[in-house]
Amino acid sequence: MGLFDMFKSDSGDQMTPHLAFATSLLYMIAADGEFDNEEIGHLLSVLGGEESGGSIGVGANNRALLDSAQRYVRKHSVDEFIREAAPLLSDAQKMCILVNLIDSSLADGQPEPEEQVMFGKFLAGFGIGEERFRPFFEVIVLKNDRSVFTNANHPKNAPGFQVTLPR
Repeated sequence: MGLFDMFKSDSGDQMTPHLAFATSLLYMIAADGEFDNEEIGHLLSVLGGEESGGSIGVGANNRALLDSAQRYVRKHSVDEFIREAAPLLSDAQKMCILVNLIDSSLADGQPEPEEQVMFGKFLAGFGIGEERFRPFFEVIVLKNDRSVFTNANHPKNAPGFQVTLPR
């Protein structure tokens, strides 16, 4: 046994659906190599941040979850993660993750090309087609398009325009 072998052991974290959720978000946030404040805020909000001393932070349970997710991301590629996590997730859990990934990627304005590629990996790895996901995508895009409030000439503000979902 070498002097530093004690640091080589696995974290012992068992992949669970909740860990998969947090880990997915970290992969998306890291996709473009930038950790924007909006993305971090989204992560904290969906993991259930708690107020502490007047500032918003991560509660103890979610701190442990986030720590486990960070350890996983450092040791595994996104492809390895998807192969491990996908079989553990129900359809509802996969869709929840995908909706939150899109929401995270739009948190700072527009999804970067790397985030779009990352999302494609999750769609394919979870076995969810673009057509099935399109209505969810459009709702999240609408949720994040706040320019309807600041741009009077926005096409969606035109008289008679109605927001609908494709059927």
